[in-house]
Amino acid sequence: MSIKEKTKTAKVPVKAKTVAVAEKDKKAVVKSVATATKSVKVDLVKKYRGHKLDTGSVEVQIALFSKRIDTLAKHLKKHGKDNDSMRGLLQMVGKRRRLLNYLKKKEEKKYLKLILDLGLRK
Repeated sequence: MSIKEKTKTAKVPVKAKTVAVAEKDKKAVVKSVATATKSVKVDLVKKYRGHKLDTGSVEVQIALFSKRIDTLAKHLKKHGKDNDSMRGLLQMVGKRRRLLNYLKKKEEKKYLKLILDLGLRK
């Protein structure tokens, strides 16, 4: 082996290759998780929409907030000291509560049906 060949192999250490592979795997995992949450979101929108093009009605927003609150609550059970996520959770709970109060005031039948479907307390 000549000196020139040794320097070529020394330029790319083994650790760098494994890190590059790990980064590719990480991106693939992140992409699959994002796709899974997107499909869940689409399913929720289809279930609670009022008409075919409805994506932002009160019912849809409450359902989406409920799903996000559930996933964030699971995260906080593992990571109890994550105060930034706790703050976000409390903000989402407050916003969902305000939307529920609005829905109850405007259309009580839809409110009652929605809290039964989502399993929320009154």
